[in-house]
Amino acid sequence: MLWVEVQERFPDEWVVLEATKAYSKEGHRYIEEVNVINTFNDSTEAMRRYSELHREEPHREYCFFHTSRPELVARERYIGVRGPR
Repeated sequence: MLWVEVQERFPDEWVVLEATKAYSKEGHRYIEEVNVINTFNDSTEAMRRYSELHREEPHREYCFFHTSRPELVARERYIGVRGPR
């Protein structure tokens, strides 16, 4: 599903999504297609559901956004190990 379709179907809601088509560029993740997993009125509930899904299936690409966002772009987070100083 495209973001514009999600926005039309779930206006003014928090949505938990699985990215099915996305790419990275210059430290950002551009999400092109998604599956809607859940919808919420409250960001805390959306974050809680996202955390549950991520814990259960960490290899899948889950995210949550409010449908008022104009586009699905997120900053990528890098988790690494610090080298010696």
